[in-house]
Amino acid sequence: MSAHSESGKLTSLFIKKAAAAFINDAHVSKHWEALNYLGKPIIDKAFEEYESFEKILKDNGAEIFYFPKDDSVNMDSIYCRDASIATSKGMIICNMGKEGRRNEPIAQQKAYEAQGIPVLGVITAPGTIEGGDVAWLDSKTLAVGHTYRTNEEGIKQVKALLNPLGVEVITVPMPHYRGPADVFHLMSVLSPVDNNLAVVYSPLIPIVFRNELIARGYELVEVPESEFDSMGCNVLALAPRKCLMVKGNPITKSRLEAAGCKVIEYEGAEISVKGGGGPTCLTRPILRS
Repeated sequence: MSAHSESGKLTSLFIKKAAAAFINDAHVSKHWEALNYLGKPIIDKAFEEYESFEKILKDNGAEIFYFPKDDSVNMDSIYCRDASIATSKGMIICNMGKEGRRNEPIAQQKAYEAQGIPVLGVITAPGTIEGGDVAWLDSKTLAVGHTYRTNEEGIKQVKALLNPLGVEVITVPMPHYRGPADVFHLMSVLSPVDNNLAVVYSPLIPIVFRNELIARGYELVEVPESEFDSMGCNVLALAPRKCLMVKGNPITKSRLEAAGCKVIEYEGAEISVKGGGGPTCLTRPILRS
């Protein structure tokens, strides 16, 4: 078992149900615009989509823990990967770069402590880091995107926590793209789905980092421009080359299948596309085998 993997068989994870994050139509109506959603989620459809998404995780055999409803956090807490990082020595509690999500890390910390899961460390101001900017390339290498949500001080603090564990932290300077208000993480353009296979959107990947992936032996499944905004690059490995992705990305799906992957799709118009959070964002993996 390891926490230092993005593609081993998923054995335990946390999720935050849509009903616990979106709550009801009145709550969604009040907050979706301020949180920069592309459109107002239709609450009944969102709950249906999430139920189907959760069933896929259950059918995969993973042990599921739940972040509870918490009045201190908002709709974005459904994207539970972002508030913490899993390591072999416990969780790193993040400090969010998006102001509207500042209370999520402490809410998650309470949930981990309630389950007896240790906390390795807490990222503190002025450092910021979000879990969507973090991806394990192998058990000893963590890539961290330097973005508008994750700053230099946050990366410095992560390095201080992980270097004693023998983990190398690679900083990936990400482009401006659509600016500070947009949700643009490292994992917006990178999803490892096996120890030598990754889904990528190359137009927004720094050349040095793309070359690093190739040098490490990664084969790259390229997402076309037409499927980037529909979350074609946001793919969750349930196991090596067993992939979960948002429905509506047929070119990426066919390229994954050509690389020997089994692809499972879910309807994500309400819970994923509108809020900019695909299956990797909707899950906080703890352990993989």
